[in-house]
Amino acid sequence: MSIDLTLIWAFIIVLAVFIYVVLDGFDLGIGILFNSFEVGPDRDTAMNSIAPVWDGNETWLVMGGGGLLAAFPLAYGLILSALYAPIIAMLLALVFRGVAFEFRWRDPAHRGFWDLAFTGGSLLAAFSQGVILGALLQGVAISGRTYAGGWWDWLTPFSILTGVSVVAAYALLGSTWLVLKAEGALQRRARAMAGWLGVAALAAIVAVSIATLFLSADYFGNWLNWPNILWVAPVPILVALASVAFVHSLKAGQELSPFLLTLGIFLLCFVGLGISVFPDVVPGAVTIWEAATDRSGQVFMLWGTAIVLPMILGYTAWSYWVFRGKVRADGYHA
Repeated sequence: MSIDLTLIWAFIIVLAVFIYVVLDGFDLGIGILFNSFEVGPDRDTAMNSIAPVWDGNETWLVMGGGGLLAAFPLAYGLILSALYAPIIAMLLALVFRGVAFEFRWRDPAHRGFWDLAFTGGSLLAAFSQGVILGALLQGVAISGRTYAGGWWDWLTPFSILTGVSVVAAYALLGSTWLVLKAEGALQRRARAMAGWLGVAALAAIVAVSIATLFLSADYFGNWLNWPNILWVAPVPILVALASVAFVHSLKAGQELSPFLLTLGIFLLCFVGLGISVFPDVVPGAVTIWEAATDRSGQVFMLWGTAIVLPMILGYTAWSYWVFRGKVRADGYHA
């Protein structure tokens, strides 16, 4: 029996993107919230909570983008052509954010400026990622094997909604990360933020989910046609249950549970996204099989991935293990 390598490669890329969203999501969330923290130890503690891991998190973005180019070159070309502006905005924001991260320590005379730059870069990167998601979901104009749309097709009310939603979701993830890693007044502030950010994120999930249903008859059918509804109903039910558990964990003063439950909600949203678009890689236009490279290329790349992926997973897990525990303003972990 022949193994469908295209499905395997689709799973690898989805895995890389999900890990990126989870890992870079909380440090982008820290950046989004950064200027709401008190100047001094609180900001230093928030920054130090992500300092050992933030640049490694972006490895997964490179892997996801590189994997898309190698395994699904047609989709890569179409997506880049259609979403050039928000993709470039995201990359520039990530670069500027990284510069600000380093310079706030090296250039204390202008630390206020670099703090603003860190927040601005984080906000723009998160918003751009949401816009990219929304623009893909609403569809890309294609003629033959080339992009046939305009420069501003990606900018719509729906893509702005998804952009704002990703900002809210990342901010929630960042606040729960600080609940886990911080102590004292900063932890209490992060816990309070997580409460209202949880409401905002859940409202955003509901709004985007409802709006997505009416973007395409395929989306609507995948979720609400019989008997599909029987198979997909557990996803929104589990989101609701996880949200209730999240609220309870915050009220109970728990530290790890809010973060893990937020990750669970992110995972459920990814599952919902997959239900909406599968088997398309460019929704409504190109399936994963139509976009895939030849089988020999997939086999060659899979051997390399089988070696590299466990290594990346290993050093990522090791870095988080080494820097586990609470963090202080001086950078030490308790």
